[in-house]
Amino acid sequence: MVDSPRNPYSEAGVDTAAGDLAVELMKSAVKRTHGPEVLGGVGGFAGLFDASALTGYTRPLLASSTDGVGTKVAIAQAIDKHDTIGQDLVGMVVDDIVVVGAKPLFMTDYIACGKVFPERIADIVRGIAHGCAETGTALVGGETAEHPGLLGIGDYDVAGAATGVVEADRVLGYERVQSGDVVLALGSSGLHSNGFSLVRHIVARAGIQYGDNAADFGTTWGEALLEPTRLYTTPLLGLIDAFGDRIHALSHVTGGGIAANLARVLPRSTWVELDRSTWSPAPVFRVLAELGQLDLVETEGTWNLGIGFLAIVSADKADAAASALIDAGIPTWQVGVVRDGALPDGHFEHGAKGVDGGSVRLVGAYAGGPATHLTPGAK
Repeated sequence: MVDSPRNPYSEAGVDTAAGDLAVELMKSAVKRTHGPEVLGGVGGFAGLFDASALTGYTRPLLASSTDGVGTKVAIAQAIDKHDTIGQDLVGMVVDDIVVVGAKPLFMTDYIACGKVFPERIADIVRGIAHGCAETGTALVGGETAEHPGLLGIGDYDVAGAATGVVEADRVLGYERVQSGDVVLALGSSGLHSNGFSLVRHIVARAGIQYGDNAADFGTTWGEALLEPTRLYTTPLLGLIDAFGDRIHALSHVTGGGIAANLARVLPRSTWVELDRSTWSPAPVFRVLAELGQLDLVETEGTWNLGIGFLAIVSADKADAAASALIDAGIPTWQVGVVRDGALPDGHFEHGAKGVDGGSVRLVGAYAGGPATHLTPGAK
């Protein structure tokens, strides 16, 4: 009997056979995201997408986005539950593309890990494929990289990139926003994928394990905190198709919170006061804030506090637009109105992330719970 040849790469900690098995386990989920535009199947060096689909556009603009899930993955690793983190990734990447009114075309993913556990990798990718299917995005490729010695055996991180397309004269943004436009809030499913460094800090200081029962949530702490990100792309594309140029701008509430992200899509001369009394942050936010001895207002620059997206729409279509989103399964309500002219006294957020945009602040007290402090100078 001939001995198997020595594999020094395996001896160094990289198991290529495990990587191949992971690909086999995820193949069927990935293929379900493929339409006739995707060529070449799974496993090629590059994903192929038939760009002739763009010939139906007069002046197609490509929109791109890239992101990760952040330290939320640490909670998935702690309770060994990996089937929803992929949906979080799609939410972070693909839902950024719809902000400009673009339809997503395709996405790729990247998973770095200390050791390839095929079933775990397959779970992650199945979650990505599910999110891609929900948003009409083809998952055309990806990479799983094993980094022994750099990452711990049970550690991994995920990232992705996506490309979409929008007609040049239908791009959404601050140029379309006018004084008197209504700001609609679209409810979140929970924490989504931002602010988890604060979440983990609070939980650790309280001596809580993620496998511990959380009486407030009726589940374990880890399961409650892993609630997957709500996906907004399909309902928002439907809204744009239905209302056309009456939809002026969209904002994805991610890192930086509600006010900063809305300010990014407002013209410099405009401002908005968002009324806290129009909604009640979900229990997960209240419980974490109380556990961390924080006022909810102190977390507004970190967590979405119940608003995952904001839509700026023409006032004459605001009610109809809100009804359409509610019918699509997204809780939606009016939270403010765009104004211009001199700012009222008090502190406002002015743009964010390099964007010199408009000005936004939250005012009043949240519904359904203890009163919060008014923003200084708020009326």
